[in-house]
Amino acid sequence: MRRAIVGLIAAALGMTTTPALAEDPPALEGTSLIAAPPPATYAGQAATISFSLTTGEPPQPFADQPVTVERQHGGVWEPVGTVTTDATGAGKAAVTASRIPADNAVRFAYAGDATHAAAQVVVGIPLRRRASRVTVSGPGSVVDERASRVTVTWRADDGEGVAGRVTLQVAERAVVKKGKRRTVVWRWRTATVLTTDARGVAAYTTTPRVDTRWRALAPTLPWVTGGTSGVYQLDNRPPGLPVTLPRRAPSPKRALPVQPHAVGPGPNAVVSDIPDPVWRSMVGHTWHTGCPVGRSGLRLVRVNYWDYTGYRRRGEIVAADEVAGQVADAFSDLYLHQIPIRSMVREDRFGWSRRLHGADDYKSMQAGNTSGFNCRGVVGNTRVRSPHSYGTAFDVNTWENPYRSAQGIVPDRWWQTRSHPRVAWRSRSHVVVRIMAAHGLRWTYGLGDTQHFDAVPPGASRAIVVGCGLKVCE
Repeated sequence: MRRAIVGLIAAALGMTTTPALAEDPPALEGTSLIAAPPPATYAGQAATISFSLTTGEPPQPFADQPVTVERQHGGVWEPVGTVTTDATGAGKAAVTASRIPADNAVRFAYAGDATHAAAQVVVGIPLRRRASRVTVSGPGSVVDERASRVTVTWRADDGEGVAGRVTLQVAERAVVKKGKRRTVVWRWRTATVLTTDARGVAAYTTTPRVDTRWRALAPTLPWVTGGTSGVYQLDNRPPGLPVTLPRRAPSPKRALPVQPHAVGPGPNAVVSDIPDPVWRSMVGHTWHTGCPVGRSGLRLVRVNYWDYTGYRRRGEIVAADEVAGQVADAFSDLYLHQIPIRSMVREDRFGWSRRLHGADDYKSMQAGNTSGFNCRGVVGNTRVRSPHSYGTAFDVNTWENPYRSAQGIVPDRWWQTRSHPRVAWRSRSHVVVRIMAAHGLRWTYGLGDTQHFDAVPPGASRAIVVGCGLKVCE
């Protein structure tokens, strides 16, 4: 602007001017920084990085010059220190390797001066993976329905914890049937994905209802190898006392249907109308046209019980409306006294029996099942209607408490002359007979039919008793 004004004044006075030439700044001498990547380094250990600073053409070592060292951290350059080049223009810097690859970028910078240009170079520290080991641990056993803590620990071979996401898997025992052969297998599935902390530890709380096995799968990380843990076995223990039977006692001839787990605390007895799905299953098995009691006169009793292995199960038994409350109370009392029941599933699940004209009580007894309503003929004499047809008769622990039928003892002769303090009764002084009697369920036939009880409704004089000549009929 000033030059323009001067020019205008000179022109007005008829004067001429020669513009002054601006001087170019002196050229800076070129510099070059070169750094060599260090060998692969374990995270947490120092990596020594060598660099050299040269200037001029041809390049000459640039001695006694300050070179700043910075390293990346979370996307930001942070100072490490300053290194002065030696007589050969070289220097070294020790930088601790990070577990995060992005944080292993190191920058060397020369700021330049009045005669030398600035220069910089970035070099990375390659990571060397450590071996690692992942383990799963816990108490080893847990009482059924209680919680247990499964702990995963992931550590590098130097003892440092590994923080990361670990897949925790669980396996449950399954029986695979191939033809006549059965094989036990453990099927793995993912239970959860855990994140271990800085110590390499994570925990998971589980409430298993069966024996389980656990393992953890750790991925490979930039600074550490992954792997699979060994198998940790968590045994599920019964909360109750298992039944101890005589060593020579025979086992039931039939396998039990699946018994569901108990629901709620204590016996938790519930009496309800017959639900539609249950009724559909009963029709054509435990109920058919001509039965003396219909759906409206029957009730479904659901109650928890202790099985022979000491576990709590949920049982179902169908009873007549007028005695369903007594039945619920009686089995609740058996539960409170921890009297074991081998199983308690509805007899319609055992299918139809032509010889009984009802559900197959033979199969039910051979499984040791406890049952109630079943509109059928008497075992051994199908021309006579069984008391079970009225929903007021109940058979308990049928395998250990046989029935003396017209054709012989069923389902097993071995137990006929033997008793057991918890599951087999041969006198009215047995705790089971006394508990049942306290709720109006009479041990009607005694040793002739040890499994059988008749519920006598309040106000009734006696139970329904069926006779077959000199023998009683079940």
